[in-house]
Amino acid sequence: MDTATSGLFPRSTIESMPAPPLTHLSEEEKLFQASVEKFTRERLAPHARGMDAAGVFRKDLLDEMFTLGLMGIGIPESYGGQDGSFFQSVLAIEELAKADPSASVIVDVQNTLVNAAIQQWGTDEQKGRWLPRLARDTVGAYALSEAGSGSDAFALTTRAIQDGSDHRLTGRKLWITNAAEAGLFIVFATVNPGEGYKGITAFVIERETSGLAIGKKEDKLGIRASSTCEVILDDCRVAASNVLGEVGKGYKIAIETLNEGRIGIGAQMTGLAQGAFEHALAYAKQRKQFGKTIGEFQGVQFQLAEMATDIEAARLLVYNAARLRDAGLPFLTEAAMAKLFASQIGERTASRAVEVLGGVGFTKDYPVEKLYRDAKIGRIYEGTSNMQRMTIAKRLLERGEFR
Repeated sequence: MDTATSGLFPRSTIESMPAPPLTHLSEEEKLFQASVEKFTRERLAPHARGMDAAGVFRKDLLDEMFTLGLMGIGIPESYGGQDGSFFQSVLAIEELAKADPSASVIVDVQNTLVNAAIQQWGTDEQKGRWLPRLARDTVGAYALSEAGSGSDAFALTTRAIQDGSDHRLTGRKLWITNAAEAGLFIVFATVNPGEGYKGITAFVIERETSGLAIGKKEDKLGIRASSTCEVILDDCRVAASNVLGEVGKGYKIAIETLNEGRIGIGAQMTGLAQGAFEHALAYAKQRKQFGKTIGEFQGVQFQLAEMATDIEAARLLVYNAARLRDAGLPFLTEAAMAKLFASQIGERTASRAVEVLGGVGFTKDYPVEKLYRDAKIGRIYEGTSNMQRMTIAKRLLERGEFR
């Protein structure tokens, strides 16, 4: 592991080091990125269209992602994981998104939300119980959202009523990524509605637990191979040993993990944009009109130049936020900026790619149509664009300056 970016050095040492370029990768990072690129190109890309049409992610590909270590990147080796950095998770998310953002978000939720929450907030017993499973073969889901609790994430109605040392949970969670495949759920519920966010508690619940059921699977515009389902809790009894962190401290777990997750979404949208751009560039080199390739026309050249510049800017924001996180430095504002900007660039670049391809770009025979549909979710999940703007503005007003 590249210790210079893993948080192992004290802040004083980090700040005294010569700063390498943000996009410079260590040898380990290069090897890791290359392995994900190979899987994406050889195994994922050929099935992306079929999975999109079916609305189902292939189990054999999911199994391969576990075998490659993509579902346990940051989990320590002692628990069966890769013991990698957060930045490596970002590299994987970005690379997968070039071919299929559905695969990308599966890996994102697993690593930046579920695994990260258990690693940071779990007891030694909980880590030993769940992390090996998450690294080996168990998909995780993060159940926070409800019908009346989207951007207002803590307006929860799911109740957790204490019954002896246990809790009984009742409520409905909506729009839960990975729910169809998940074997483990981090569920947020309130133990006391009168206390507002101070009553929210996080519970880790196994799929086979009585009272937990998977409801309606959403029929979505994009990222269709990634399951998004309702999770129903009906008098679901959860033992005290399954409380993650402290009772009443679930809001803190949610806030801190979602801040990291937003960097992951920024990486997803950057990878999506890169994939769309590469399709547009290749087409511009071979499509001929008026006796020459369309890439020879200045109008197309300008579009390609702007697309490449946008992607580089988004990547720098994402990488900077990820590097800050690995260094143990504040990254809240940078994460919001990365998510806000990259989601805009993902949608804009995919749209321009469709235009460069013209009529064929509007058909399902070419991948840019799918990437265009996939891009829209970037402005919505893990905090809408307006929520990111609010976060950035609040930080600016609190400090009076950005730097």
